Amino acid sequence: MSLHNEVGKIGEDLAREYLEKEGYKILEQNYKTKYAEIDLVAEKSAGFLGKSSLVFVEVRTKVGENFGSPEDTINKAKLQKVLWNAKTYSAFKKWSGPARIDAICIVLKNDFSVSRLTHHENIVS
Repeated sequence: MSLHNEVGKIGEDLAREYLEKEGYKILEQNYKTKYAEIDLVAEKSAGFLGKSSLVFVEVRTKVGENFGSPEDTINKAKLQKVLWNAKTYSAFKKWSGPARIDAICIVLKNDFSVSRLTHHENIVS
């Protein structure tokens, strides 16, 4: 496994742990579509009598921020791909409830411990 792939896997596992602690139910990890991959698909309960939301999570992980932040790697083309995948997944699963796309951006220290984890909700409107 390359260092790049290892960093990505660490980030996805950290994001999954974070979401589970925040009350999300993880439905899929690394869900592959014809077009690309969805890092995490989760369900967030709205609480008593509320409708659950389907949450598609793009995880971006970097070691250090010397060459930019993980947020800098989310461009318009990437967002379009994530949006297309989210629509494809929702149609395939016949999901009719609310849905959104989030990003979890993680910065690791050189020893791969967490320097920063930021959850950005509803990044595509």
